[in-house]
Amino acid sequence: MPKIYVSTSNVSLFQDKVAQYSSVCGFDFDGKTLPMTYMYVMAFRLHAVIFTHDGITFPLLGMIHLKNSISQYRTLNVDENFDIECALTGSTVTDSGLEFDLVSKAFVDGKLVWESSSTYLYRIENGKRRIRPPKANAMAWESPESWSLADDLGRRYAKASGDYNLIHLHPVLSKRFGFDRVLAHGMWSKARCIAQMMPKIGARPCTVDVEFKLPLLMPADVSFDSEMDEDDLVFELRDKRGRRPHLSGKISFI
Repeated sequence: MPKIYVSTSNVSLFQDKVAQYSSVCGFDFDGKTLPMTYMYVMAFRLHAVIFTHDGITFPLLGMIHLKNSISQYRTLNVDENFDIECALTGSTVTDSGLEFDLVSKAFVDGKLVWESSSTYLYRIENGKRRIRPPKANAMAWESPESWSLADDLGRRYAKASGDYNLIHLHPVLSKRFGFDRVLAHGMWSKARCIAQMMPKIGARPCTVDVEFKLPLLMPADVSFDSEMDEDDLVFELRDKRGRRPHLSGKISFI
């Protein structure tokens, strides 16, 4: 795949849109401080430009988001202007298909304040044995939170984020990929987990790494828990019984 670079300058934000996103994802928006994942929403617009580049020759429907990393180096505010850069930096052929990375960066007055890396997979059938379903991490899982996800969550997140991938919006398209219900956006799952942990994170700079595991079909009841592992905060989103993982993550403080 070709290396592709796109950028935009002097991006301003709207308080009402940030409030809408915060409400859908569970953040307590104070009218000023951006959720850590909100800059991904702004970068996603550039991702769409990359995905429609002439050098991308495969269909976007069915592309799988494998993992995402976000580093935020200071608190970001809604009244700041940002310069945003996104690049498709490389690709690798694996047993599962074609993997590639999208790197996004946000700057204020020329200084890097936020960056993200997403790894995507375009699956290529090659007759090799499929990987076994992922197992949950070895966490104590002592006091999990329970969340109920309505079947309209995908549509509400799409309106708040601009990510209108139809596999998250309508069961007819989900069925084309073997699912009988709509799938939750992976970045909603990440955002919701971070929102739950904000009392522990506070304003500290950190990196949040996640791997997206089993698809999360809606409506659904899910469970979430987190715990300290030495200096890191590890967390997982699972099914309601706490057995099957949908997302595993780690927060490292900078």
